[in-house]
Amino acid sequence: MKTIYLIGILLLISLCLKAGYAKEEKDDDENNKKTNKKGVTYDGTSLIINGKRELLYSGSVHYPRSTPDMWPSIIEKARVGRLNTIQTYVFWNVHEPEQGKWDFKGRFDLVKFIKLIHEKGLYVTIRLGPFIQAEWNHGGLPVWLREVPDVYFRTYNEPFKEHTERYVRKILGILKEEKLFASQGGPIILGQIENEYNAVRLAYKENGERYIKWAANLVESMNLGIPWVMCKQDNAPGNIINACNGRHCGDTFPGPKRPDMPSLWTENWTTQFRVFGDPTTNRRSEDIAFAVSRFFSKNGSHVNYYMYHGGTNFGRTSAHFVTTRYYDHAPLDEYGMEKDPKYGHLKHVHRALELCKKALLWGHPRFKKLGPDTEVRYYEQPGTNVCAAFLANNNTREPNTVKFKGQKFVLPSRSISILPDCKTVVYNTAQIVAQHSWRNFVKSEKNSKGLKFDMYSENVPSKLEGNTLIPGELYYLTKDKTDYAWYTTSIKIKEDDLPDKKGVKTILRVASLGHAAIVYVNGEYVGNKHGSHEMKSFDSGSYMEKRFAGPRGASIKGLKSGERDLTENNHWGHLAGLEGEKKEVYTEQGSKKVKWVKNGERKPLTWYKTYFETPEGENTVAIRMNGMGKGLIWVNGIGIGRYWMSFLSPTGQPTQSEYHIPRTFMKKKEKNMLVIFEEEPGVKLEAIDFVLVNRDTICSFVEENYPASVKYWKRQGPNIVPRNKDMRLKSLIKCPPGKQIVSIEFASFGDPTGTCGNFTMGKCSASKSKEVVEKKCLGKSRCSIVVERETFEDKKCQDIVKTLAVQVKCEKKQGNEQKHKREDAEEEDDDEEEEEEEEKEREGNNQDLKDRVKRKQDH
Repeated sequence: MKTIYLIGILLLISLCLKAGYAKEEKDDDENNKKTNKKGVTYDGTSLIINGKRELLYSGSVHYPRSTPDMWPSIIEKARVGRLNTIQTYVFWNVHEPEQGKWDFKGRFDLVKFIKLIHEKGLYVTIRLGPFIQAEWNHGGLPVWLREVPDVYFRTYNEPFKEHTERYVRKILGILKEEKLFASQGGPIILGQIENEYNAVRLAYKENGERYIKWAANLVESMNLGIPWVMCKQDNAPGNIINACNGRHCGDTFPGPKRPDMPSLWTENWTTQFRVFGDPTTNRRSEDIAFAVSRFFSKNGSHVNYYMYHGGTNFGRTSAHFVTTRYYDHAPLDEYGMEKDPKYGHLKHVHRALELCKKALLWGHPRFKKLGPDTEVRYYEQPGTNVCAAFLANNNTREPNTVKFKGQKFVLPSRSISILPDCKTVVYNTAQIVAQHSWRNFVKSEKNSKGLKFDMYSENVPSKLEGNTLIPGELYYLTKDKTDYAWYTTSIKIKEDDLPDKKGVKTILRVASLGHAAIVYVNGEYVGNKHGSHEMKSFDSGSYMEKRFAGPRGASIKGLKSGERDLTENNHWGHLAGLEGEKKEVYTEQGSKKVKWVKNGERKPLTWYKTYFETPEGENTVAIRMNGMGKGLIWVNGIGIGRYWMSFLSPTGQPTQSEYHIPRTFMKKKEKNMLVIFEEEPGVKLEAIDFVLVNRDTICSFVEENYPASVKYWKRQGPNIVPRNKDMRLKSLIKCPPGKQIVSIEFASFGDPTGTCGNFTMGKCSASKSKEVVEKKCLGKSRCSIVVERETFEDKKCQDIVKTLAVQVKCEKKQGNEQKHKREDAEEEDDDEEEEEEEEKEREGNNQDLKDRVKRKQDH
């Protein structure tokens, strides 16, 4: 009798567990159905948006770093890349450049940007700051804040709190008025207040703790119906969710502070931002995919790619030493073009995770070590066949074979295989089946004859009145209106104090915290020097309001009487800005206020002006600044950004040579005015040219043992089934819209090596490689080649795993334009039909889930 009693209890517990998980699924859908509840809540599994659980794939896109005409294309490419959320900072200093004067026009139209995202059916996350970092000028804080009496930034300081609250209420008030929060039927589902505050918290001691609690209370008190997060803030106060920033949050993040909070990843760095003097850097697609898979396998439910599109730091908006081009190696490059394979490989991991959605959101998590370097994390739903597994090989050098649920699986080194049914591998993080691309810069034919410049040189002041014994602080002088300020002092040196030994020189030594210094003595140019990015807290860190920029001191070395300090007894004069800036010579009207000359001496601190035709075609335009030194660029009065060609990386090349000119900055029929301010002498204006940017070089690099593309799989109830009858592995190639394949530049099935744009033939290439690819692809806008030996009638080198490498060139379709438009439309329709089919599958799966839950309850 006792045994029967125990069995009865165990059976009852088991039934309760099954019913409990089934009920949880039902509650999400049924509650939403009954109440039509709007807003966002959460639990330990995920965010619940308008009553529905979601896995969130988000990408950072900053509205001031692109133009409004670019926004729809960028957002659409994000959607096609399987993102369902866009994240952006809000930039206080662009919206309130002067106290009380607000700007929401053009690139700063935050509301328009969010509404465009909503039109595409995506969610939005806003990160308010007030400090945002973002490699943005002054960390996004208005420079006028520095002059507020008794202010201390980012701490419990009344003046700072007063202005921060006014800014926060202004922004959130606008968004609420436009009904953009999810609780109002809008797309905003999540907000962030402050940014990586943990890095400075200790500097402010108890006032830091008080400030962060105050900031949390401020946004929560507005009752906007969304959760709030703080990134890299383990002790986030109250109901604020702590979130992770980094490259591998699946391994480094200890998890949310409370078990009823979801695991959110606010910044997954897709590459490294670059500063002038840096060599090229890139984060591999395989590493990002591995990190994302790991995070979701460990109860993660939200990842945000920082950046998904980096864009351009137009004008003077970049932080110290940061290049004008921002996060160019993101999935969408500076110009908004898909950077493959990163774009495609991440799109595929999102597809694979969507196939696992049911198990991840409603399953029981399990973990098992399969070997010294291998493991499996899987989710099973009690009482159903729903199961998803992540098989991981953590060995960075060797592949491993593992056994799971009676099957053997080969895992490449440092990779994760995703099995949405715990049986079928639909994706491996190290095996890229997405296409690759190479970016080309093609010289514009319209401007190929060279440019003829007029010039105007700045006058060098002989002496400025001043009564300070030390050089003034640069931020205070410039007030963020200019990069430049003159510093003058005078000193008398007797002739017999000068060195008379051969080879001994007098040297002026300047200790400065500015980018660079240009020095004149008695009106004559003597040289220039620059610093580096080593002073990393220039636009971040604690006590930013006390951060000093510009020269700190100066001395003359090499005199017979010894080193002479110029900051002990000398008076310094100051003048902010350049004459050309004040007269706005970079505009048509302003350019008439000075006298321009032709073919003059190319002195330092010189303005150069010319006119050019808008480059042909529709491709993106950039100006290549070969032959130049350091300065600023304007087109038709609009700031393109800072350039710095003379600061070479360790490879001996400039960090950035091409500078983006959006087509909306240029005129369609009239000529455009180009103005360059150059700091250095002796530049070669003749080397400047305009280039058209494309990604018309498309490649594929696929091994014969890779799994077929995840796009060929779909969920049917609890099962993963083929979408097509032909499930063979294929190399897929697709040209940009409106273009077709005009040549096969490389094709080899065998053992090729290299990367897109630089493939090399191996020793085992099938003789028919190029012939097969040409037959399949020439003249088409997209094509596929089955990656198997029969395709190429290949019998060479039977003992190796073979790879198909293909490189094609795409060009604009010639001939019947209407016909080509129909073809493009048909291809778009095919893509849309596939997406609609997938949406129906998701809806059908949800209905199937409800039906099974109901049957269980009835039973």
